[in-house]
Amino acid sequence: MPDDTKPKITPEEAAKTHNAPIIRRPDDMSPEVARFANLSQMVFHPTPDNPTEPNAGILTYGPGGGFPLHKHDFAQVWYMLEGECQYGDQVLRPGDLVYMQDPHFEYEMRTEAGCKILFVQYPGPTTGEAPIYDGRFNQKEKPKLEEQDLER
Repeated sequence: MPDDTKPKITPEEAAKTHNAPIIRRPDDMSPEVARFANLSQMVFHPTPDNPTEPNAGILTYGPGGGFPLHKHDFAQVWYMLEGECQYGDQVLRPGDLVYMQDPHFEYEMRTEAGCKILFVQYPGPTTGEAPIYDGRFNQKEKPKLEEQDLER
């Protein structure tokens, strides 16, 4: 319960020095093909106008989908929404939260029946490296795994 004796701040006053929240819905985003032939609904991603915006959205892997072990210099968090996947020697299920500090590697991931992951990738506090959008999430056609850079 708010304390009515404290000074109140208005959104207009707050906006003079701070950014307002941005609200978007994943279902309003058209699915794009991502680098491991999965589908992504990118709700947020870095742009020239906002280079510090995170990569954030929903990743959907169909039956038999996944990716090989690879590395990143940015940080990220996943939240399992649906399905199951084998991730290294663990099975990720709905409700699992995975944090990957920078720099990090990702275990090989495979899903037999498919899975859906909410993810947020953001500039690494240690490395300063930003997440990569172009050429990762906005593919025009199904990418070839052998052409993917697994080092970043």
